[in-house]
Amino acid sequence: MKIGIIGAGNIGGNLTRRLTALGHDVSVANSRGPHTLTALAEETGATPVTAAEAARGASVVVVTVPLKAVPDLPSGLFDEAAEGVAVIDTNNYYPKERDGLIAAVEAGLPESRWTEQHLGHPVVKVFNGTYAQDLLDRPLPGGDPARLAVPVAGDDEAAKRTVRELVDELGFDTVDAGGIDDSWRQQPGTPVYGLRAGVEGVTKALAEASPERPQTFRA
Repeated sequence: MKIGIIGAGNIGGNLTRRLTALGHDVSVANSRGPHTLTALAEETGATPVTAAEAARGASVVVVTVPLKAVPDLPSGLFDEAAEGVAVIDTNNYYPKERDGLIAAVEAGLPESRWTEQHLGHPVVKVFNGTYAQDLLDRPLPGGDPARLAVPVAGDDEAAKRTVRELVDELGFDTVDAGGIDDSWRQQPGTPVYGLRAGVEGVTKALAEASPERPQTFRA
């Protein structure tokens, strides 16, 4: 499958490593340009591209950039993507540490809904609470009792199914976390954020989430 990854930080870099190892055709972009991705490309076989080119022909596109950088992504980003492209959003809102105040999110708009509005395309939220190193160190085959699970939220059921199948291929179970309006249940400060647990534990943590964002994670 052709996959575009926009953002080559901890999550984006390790997804590039895993997905190329699984045989996918991966293009990877960052904010500094393809010439800064030479080492990652040589390590993995991924193709370094610009952000504007990352989605070209892709069936899945991963957007894993700081939340504040989402509005700066090129317009028409998915115009040349494959029909029905699934867009993965791994982002989180960190107002104190990185993103500054985003009034709409502070007022209660789910982070991923805000991201959708700027991308102009539905997203599937996953891996936002996953430790990047776990992508390399913790994949396990299906049925293993120690396999970790991750929540997956999205409104497009076909895209969500594609993403859940890809996550399974990566070595993790998934829990359907509802639509994007429910994706606050996996944002920073909730019980599932950063949780290393199986399906039962993740399901329980999602149910226990409170819509009130802890002060630690407010601007």
